[in-house]
Amino acid sequence: MCRRGHRGRAAATGWARTPAAQRGAALHAAAAAVREAADELADLTERETGKPYADARGGVDAGIGTLVQYAELGPVHRGRTLHGGWDATDLMIPEPRGVVAVLTPWNDPVAVAAGLIGAALATGNTVVHKPSERCPATGRRFAELVAAHLPPDVLRIVDGDGAVGARLSTADVDVVAHVGSTAAGSQIRRACAVTGAHPILENGGNDPLVVDAGVDPVWAAEQAALGSFANSGQICVSVERIYVHADVAEPFLDALTAQAHDWAERIGPMVDRAQRADVHRQVTGTVAAGARLRTGGELPDGPGAFYPPTVLDGCTADMALFAEETFGPVAPVRVVPDLDTALHEAADDRYGLGATVLTADMGRAQTAWRTLPVGTVKINAVFGGAPGGAAQPRRASGQGFGFGPELLDEMTTVKVVHLEPAPTGP
Repeated sequence: MCRRGHRGRAAATGWARTPAAQRGAALHAAAAAVREAADELADLTERETGKPYADARGGVDAGIGTLVQYAELGPVHRGRTLHGGWDATDLMIPEPRGVVAVLTPWNDPVAVAAGLIGAALATGNTVVHKPSERCPATGRRFAELVAAHLPPDVLRIVDGDGAVGARLSTADVDVVAHVGSTAAGSQIRRACAVTGAHPILENGGNDPLVVDAGVDPVWAAEQAALGSFANSGQICVSVERIYVHADVAEPFLDALTAQAHDWAERIGPMVDRAQRADVHRQVTGTVAAGARLRTGGELPDGPGAFYPPTVLDGCTADMALFAEETFGPVAPVRVVPDLDTALHEAADDRYGLGATVLTADMGRAQTAWRTLPVGTVKINAVFGGAPGGAAQPRRASGQGFGFGPELLDEMTTVKVVHLEPAPTGP
């Protein structure tokens, strides 16, 4: 793309000069349009990804709230004044970066797109959006609803697979914001190193759950099941590996196995059979390496992409389900002798997205959150948290703030301005 020639670049100057309150009003109108089409978007999500309708509608509602949040935060996003000389003015002013490429995933397509697109638009950037090829209709419909309330070319939509996303990340853009696989994120990092674009990445995770001695094993199993099986395990911050203290291991495993049977009636299919095949390959590889299958782990007969909630124990750190992200409804368990061992092994990983610790001892909780090298640590709840929380994923899990008010900072660049009066005469 020619630096000055493509349409998103051409629209950038006018949108950047649009008053922030006016940009916020456009986002409010877009949120209202999405709210009117919420049932349609939820139905599209269900049909394209297999996500149960209620969960899909929850994702749409979250996206609406996010658009409203950035509509309100954009106009009050501010810079700083500096204390310099009496006769001078010194300012630090946030400015739009320019054109933002937004590459969004299939597992929560509306909520994620609303966050990245909303923050980019609120701060005066133009956007080129490529939704996942696994949910193109959902992604396109959402973006069309938003674009209808914007000037021409401020938000453009492109369709295609990963090859299209790769080309977009090397094009004439100023930011590449991506939520998706670690492999794609690594390619984007390399591309941005060449082009100078600013990367915002939330990529894969291998999030551990640590179960300490002294907790109720039935409650701990409920938490583990929620983290492992919700949305068929297809959440960026799903529980991927479980370390349980030997003192509570057997009742915990019994309760988790029972939970898996209950969750089999509550989850939908995986996004497609290819994803299911990847998960099953990891499960069978882990069993072949010596893990014990407690429940699940078998491909059902017939059409579709359903995979049963699966529990394994006897796992070791080098097994497939512990070494890599699974992204399916699988709960691999490793029994450990103490909390220190669990924390040490949980930290020994190339990812750094999130972690959960279940403990009744707040001193141990303090040690845990300080020890684990991840962006988000949750104590005694696998999901939840105050609105607006934003973390920076680490290592292979990405970089930059992808949520909250801090995302506005990622979408802007700061210019320092020093103003002095000119001499008035000889």
